[in-house]
Amino acid sequence: MQSEESHELANEVSTKEESKETMKSQKADRKKKKLKEKLLKEATKAVNRGVCYLSRIPPHMDHVRLRQILSQFGEIDRIYLAPEDPEAQVHRKKAGGFRGQLFSEGWVEFAKKSIAKRVADMLNGEQIGGKKKSAIYYDIWNIKYLSKFKWDDLTDEIAYKSAIREQKLNMVMSAAKREKEFYLSKVEKSRAMTEIDERMKKKRKIQEESGSNAEPAQVFPPRVVRQFRQKTAIKNEVSQSKPGLSTDVLASVFGGS
Repeated sequence: MQSEESHELANEVSTKEESKETMKSQKADRKKKKLKEKLLKEATKAVNRGVCYLSRIPPHMDHVRLRQILSQFGEIDRIYLAPEDPEAQVHRKKAGGFRGQLFSEGWVEFAKKSIAKRVADMLNGEQIGGKKKSAIYYDIWNIKYLSKFKWDDLTDEIAYKSAIREQKLNMVMSAAKREKEFYLSKVEKSRAMTEIDERMKKKRKIQEESGSNAEPAQVFPPRVVRQFRQKTAIKNEVSQSKPGLSTDVLASVFGGS
């Protein structure tokens, strides 16, 4: 009886564990299904979105004000305004111009392509308007619809530009580091040379004070000259034994007499 009860308890425990595992797997499947549906919805929304490009951003306008103006024409998802060059900003502030943040260009993503096209066709080349006291009242819209352009293309371009900028900065930093090391090495060499000159001056001064102006001659070790035994030269006795022509015969041959 006890063995049967223990066997039944083991079966109940195993069934409970199996049920728990099945429930966990079902929950995970439901989460995956919901995530997949969400991603599909986002993908369909991304396909239907349209992006407009602003080639000029008027002064005193930021992304909050731009959203406030353009949102009355349709739903806006994202806005990106590219800040101006820092050197131009510094130059403008030194010249006494506008001291706030300016933007060189911008991109606006609308929820629908049709809205983006309509906004670009309607506003491009028109006066911004609004309140007459506004700083942007007389500015002109420079807006264009970008066909087949997605927000991911913009992020890729921004990442590419930032990578190039970082690479250029690293090159400039490495060049500055090399110049610094070269300069420090030259400084160290000049310091060593000045120390040598000072030591030589002190040495000459001490010699002059002691009365020994002439420096002691350096003692070199004796030069070793190797001697080789030479053989005696053999005289050419063959040429002396040969009979020679007399001067009378040569004169008669070449003189023609």
